[in-house]
Amino acid sequence: MTRQRAERNPLAAVLSAQFLSAFADNALLVIAIALLKAGHAEAHAPLLQGIFALPFILLAPFVGSIADAMPKSRAMMLSNALKFSGAALMPAGLDPLLCFAVVGAGAAAYSPAKYGILPELFEKDKLVEANGWMEGSTIFAIISGAIAGGLVSDHSVRMGIVMTLSAYGMAAFINLAIPGLPPAKQDISFGNAFPRFFSAFNRLLRDSDARFTLAGTSLFWGTGATLRIALFAWVPAALSLFDNRTPGILIGVVAIGIVFGALAASAWAKRAALIPGIAIGPLIAILSHVHSEPMAMLLLAAIGFCGGLYVVPLNALLQVRGHELTGSGSALAVQNFFENLAIFSMLGIYAGIEKAGIPEKLSVAYFGLSIFVGMVILAWLRRGACKT
Repeated sequence: MTRQRAERNPLAAVLSAQFLSAFADNALLVIAIALLKAGHAEAHAPLLQGIFALPFILLAPFVGSIADAMPKSRAMMLSNALKFSGAALMPAGLDPLLCFAVVGAGAAAYSPAKYGILPELFEKDKLVEANGWMEGSTIFAIISGAIAGGLVSDHSVRMGIVMTLSAYGMAAFINLAIPGLPPAKQDISFGNAFPRFFSAFNRLLRDSDARFTLAGTSLFWGTGATLRIALFAWVPAALSLFDNRTPGILIGVVAIGIVFGALAASAWAKRAALIPGIAIGPLIAILSHVHSEPMAMLLLAAIGFCGGLYVVPLNALLQVRGHELTGSGSALAVQNFFENLAIFSMLGIYAGIEKAGIPEKLSVAYFGLSIFVGMVILAWLRRGACKT
C-alpha cells in the first residue's frame, strides 16, 4: 500500500495494519507454545496469555500518554517494531515467555493508538462504522492467525517466526503511510505519568457515559475470555468430544459471530446496544443444556453476534467522551486497564467454581446467569443515569 493510497483511504490503511499486527500476535502465541513443547516445558504454555496481558495493566499509566504525545501513526509503527523485536528474539534461544512479554508490551502500547486514531480521522457519525470494521478486522486476524500459526509451526517453528516477523514488518510499513496528524496533547511530560493516568481515571469515572462504557466493555471482554476457557471443559462434558479441535472450532464460531455483529452495529442505535448485551447471558445458560454440536455452533454464533452488536457502539461512545475529556489515548489506556482486570478477575472466579467441583454444564449455566444479572444491573444503572 503506497503513501498516496493510504492518505486517500485512511481507514483501509489502519485496518490493513491492524489485521497484520493482530494476525502476527495470534500466530506467535501458537508458535511460542510449539517452542515450549519442543523444550518439554509445555506446562508453562498457559502462562503465555497471562504474560501477554500483564503489560496492559502495568503499562496503563504510560501507554495512553505515549499515544497522545506523538502522531498516533508513529506510535503504532513503534509498537509494531517492539513486537517485531520480541518475536525476533525467539530464534536466538531466549525464553519464549520473556519474548512474549516484550510482544505484550508492544501490544499494550499499540492498543490506545490504533483506537485513538479513529476519532482523529473520522467524524462522530462515522465512528461506529469505523469501529465495526476495526473489530471485524481484529477478529478475522485472531481466527486466521491462530490457524496459520498452528499449520506453519507443525512444519517448522522457524518458518512460523519468519511469517510473524514479515507480518509485523508489513504492519509497521503501512503505519508509516497513515496520515501523520498532530499529537493530541503537546505538553506531555512522562515524569508525572501516574498522576496523569489517575486524573484521566477519575475524569472518566465521573462522567456517566464514560463510566457506562468502561463497565460495559470490561464485562464483555471478561465474558469472552472466560467463555473461551469454559468451552474446553464444557465440550467433553456436554458433547462427549475429547479433542482440542472442537473447542477451537467453537471459539472460531463465536469470533465469526462477533465479526458479523460488529459489521451490523453501524445500523444499531447506541442505547439499543444493551438489548443484545442482555441476551448474551441467557444464550450462554441455554448452551449448558445443549448436547448437539450443530446446535452449540448456532448458539455460539448468536452469542458472538450479540457481542459484536453490543461492544462496537460502546467503543465508539468511549472514544468520543474520552477524546473530549482526557485525550483518546489516555481514555483507551484506562479502558485496557479495566478490561484486563475484568479478564483476570472473571477467570479467577470461574476457576474457583471449577475447583469447588461444580459440574461443567452447571458452572456454564451459573456463568450465563451471572452475566445476565450483570448486564441487567448495567442497563438499570444506565437508565437511571439517563433520567437525571
